[in-house]
This record gives sequence, C-alpha cells and structure tokens, in this order.
Amino acid sequence: MRSRSVSLRGVGRLLAIVLVGAGFLAPLYWMVTMSFKPQAEWNPIGQTIWFPHHPTLDNFRNILGLTSQNTVFFQANSTDASGPIVHSLIAATGGTLIALFIGVLAAYGIARFRAGGRMLPFQILQLRMFPPVAIIIPLLIMMSYLHLVDTYPGLWLVYGAVTFPFVVWLMRSFFQDLPREIGEAAIVDGCTQWGALFKAILPNVKGGLAATALFVFILNWSDFLIALVLTQQNVVTAPVFLNSLQSAGAGQEYGPQAALGLILILPPAILGLVIQRYLVRGLTFGAIKR
Repeated sequence: MRSRSVSLRGVGRLLAIVLVGAGFLAPLYWMVTMSFKPQAEWNPIGQTIWFPHHPTLDNFRNILGLTSQNTVFFQANSTDASGPIVHSLIAATGGTLIALFIGVLAAYGIARFRAGGRMLPFQILQLRMFPPVAIIIPLLIMMSYLHLVDTYPGLWLVYGAVTFPFVVWLMRSFFQDLPREIGEAAIVDGCTQWGALFKAILPNVKGGLAATALFVFILNWSDFLIALVLTQQNVVTAPVFLNSLQSAGAGQEYGPQAALGLILILPPAILGLVIQRYLVRGLTFGAIKR
C-alpha cells in the first residue's frame, strides 16, 4: 500500500509538472508555429491551425528585409526590422553599462563603507516604487528640454536610471558575502582602494556581475513604454516596431510579429549561453554561509 501511494504521488507530481510546463510553453509554441505560417493561415475563420500546413520562411525574410515580395502591409509600410533590432541592441547595451558602472560603485561603497547610512539602500530602492507610467510625462518634458528625445543618449540615461536600483541591491549582497580580508590583503600588497576593487574584489564577484548584467540587459531589451514615449523615428526600438506591425487591410501582421518575437528572444539567450559558466556561481553565491 505504501509503495502504491508513493507511486501515485510521483505520478501526480509528474502530471502537475507536465501541465504547468505545457501552460508556460504553449505561448512559445504558438509563436514558433505562427512565424512559419503563410498569411492565409494566420487567422483563418472557423478553424484553428495548430501546425503550419505550408511552412514558409517569408515572414523572416520580410522582417529582415531580405525579400522584395510584398503583402498589402508591405506595400505601404516597411517591415524591415534590422534597424530597430540594432537600435535596441545599442540602447539596451548602453543603458546596461551605465547602470552597471554607477551601480557597482554605489553597491561597493554601501557594502564596504556604509556610505549614506542605513537608509540609503532603501532610498535608492524607492526609485523603483513609482510605476513608470506615473513619471513618463515629466520625463518626456525634461528630455525634450535637454534635446535628448529620440536619441541614444536619452535612452541610455533613462535605462541606466531605471535599472540602477537593481544593480545596487544585487551587487550589494555579493559584496557583503565576500570576505573583507580579500580587499584588505590587496591594500597591504600596495593597491589603492580603486586597485583593490578592480584587481581583487570584482574578479571574485564576476559571477554575480554576470548575473546582474544579464538581468538588467533583459529589462532594457524588453522595454516598451519608455521607448514608445521617448522615440519617434530615428531610434525606434524593436518592441515599439513590433507593435506597429499592422495594416488597415489585413489587421495585425501575426506572421511577421511572431518572426520578430522569435528573433528578439535570441540576444538574451545568446548572452546567457556566453556567460553561463558565471551564472551558476553568481546565482548561488552566498547561499551557503561558512
């Protein structure tokens, strides 16, 4: 009886895992299959096409500007997303670097020297307590005054400021878990405080730095609201461009949208694979106290 109850419990757990996994993977499956469907299979009336009957790469060709064949939408609008993808890469990378540079220095000062007192980390966290939609209009006015609307520097500054609190709180915990003796030993060996930070401290928390960089990059890469308000035509990012893929005759261009969505998954995935050897160390750093 006991073995039967154990086996039933195992089957129940497996079934629950399968159902939950199917729920999470269903949207991804639909996006992948939609990206290979021709226009006639995007939204057929009276039926649901679970798998493309006539798979095609036209959606990817059109979204990357590799074909001259045009649908109704392509005749009036450009669906070449190569430019917006590059804009997103530049904007997300620049914002991530700014957030990391300022956030790492702030986190180190807070963790090692208690800069700003006990309340400074919470005051920094308050920057994320306001919903972006509540401050986007004042932010637009300020950026217009500084002539930074529809520019890379404007997006860099905003992305850096928005993700800066995450960097401070994540890196602060990594610095606190690192023994103070490492930095002190570097100073005894002749390093300055800056030298100890860059030569002794940061190499020992590179796993946490990699995990933080990936998290911040994903936030900047997937941003829609800030880019929608602060860009017009020169620096249109991929999420904003994705929303514009529609036409008066055909409505939503589901095929190109799915193809672009699938392409937009690649940069964070590739970045995660590149730094994966640091991620495990970064995500588990400090989990076991010595």
